[in-house]
Amino acid sequence: MNLILERTEQVLFFTNMREVLAAASIVAQDYDWYISDIETNFTPSGFSAEDQWMCGEALACLLREPDVQFIWAVFSAVPKGFRSSVTAAPYVDGNPDYWNGTHLIPQLNGALFEIACWDSSATILVNLPMHAQRSFITKFSDTQPLTSSRRARQ
Repeated sequence: MNLILERTEQVLFFTNMREVLAAASIVAQDYDWYISDIETNFTPSGFSAEDQWMCGEALACLLREPDVQFIWAVFSAVPKGFRSSVTAAPYVDGNPDYWNGTHLIPQLNGALFEIACWDSSATILVNLPMHAQRSFITKFSDTQPLTSSRRARQ
């Protein structure tokens, strides 16, 4: 099941990836990451808003930066050591597949799951492992299936 967290007061801001990963019991270092369609509230030292591969350790270090908010971004989690050629970068800004009823799967070939930051107003979780889904819903009880949000937006 794909999930969305929006329209809630359970979070200070929706796209604090440190909080998102913690709520889902996901350890950044357990994966490598392709981060794309990036817009942040500021650019931390040593980070670029360009689409990029990051090892989990580097992502964990970046997320220790206080107050970094990803306004728009797609975090694609892949197995450690995996790198694929990226012909079309995953994107969230303007991506109709989140809302049009398409069977949504991670956009990046080889990705296990993706987390999309939607305009600072929602966090979309695609293909999260079941234990991560349960953990996230336990932390944020206002989380809904993405299909419910799709109906509301149509």
